[in-house]
Amino acid sequence: MNNDLLLEMRDRVMWLTINRVERRNAINANVLLGLRQALEDANKDKSMRAVVITGAGDRAFCSGADLREPSFKFDYSEPYQWLAELLRQARRSTVPLIARVNGACMAGGMGLLAMCDMAVAVRSASFGLPEVKIGVFPAQVLSVLQHQLPRRVLTEMCITGEPLNAEQALVYGLVNHLADAGLENALDAKLDWLLARLLDKSPSAIRRGLYTLKQIESMPFEASMAFTESQIGLLALTEDFQEGISSFIDKRKPKWTGR
Repeated sequence: MNNDLLLEMRDRVMWLTINRVERRNAINANVLLGLRQALEDANKDKSMRAVVITGAGDRAFCSGADLREPSFKFDYSEPYQWLAELLRQARRSTVPLIARVNGACMAGGMGLLAMCDMAVAVRSASFGLPEVKIGVFPAQVLSVLQHQLPRRVLTEMCITGEPLNAEQALVYGLVNHLADAGLENALDAKLDWLLARLLDKSPSAIRRGLYTLKQIESMPFEASMAFTESQIGLLALTEDFQEGISSFIDKRKPKWTGR
């Protein structure tokens, strides 16, 4: 890991903090490489239950690409670019990714938000795609945003560059929960509440369940039904399934193995 991206383990949860407060936690090469490596490591570790992505300070979650660095200077001999590869990797993740939105979430930051499976935000947060204001268009993040926002809302954000407030983001389903900015530690309290609701559940069911959710999103109905028929059969073969049934019958708390 590097100074631009901090990694901290809290119990079974990996915390990734973009540590560029002076640049409003803008994305640079170090941040992208660090995020990719961290997600890869998290998905190799079966004890990992979730990954939290946030920004340092209280002003910005992520303001997008750092325009003072060559963010749009690609090596065109390479078919896969850094941000796109991170979004692909997040798509493959079977460890839940949770965005902790502590302030402004703009441009590429919207991509980081959208690649996560869930999100909590302070009520003072703002969400925007301001790229048109500098003659660019939010191309790559559209791949992860297009299924999260109503088409007309997304179009307006893209072609006007004007932001949403946190209440609008909640209504449109861009975030799961809001925390009151005026209350100390309210955001972390809301995040801890959300984490607690998944940390006591079956790790194997969550891993295979996230895999299933992500696979069927673009499938036609019949293909989706055939795929999910096979997945429910595989879930029934896991140790966690057997433990879940036994604990239900015995009226006791399950002891998950994650297998």
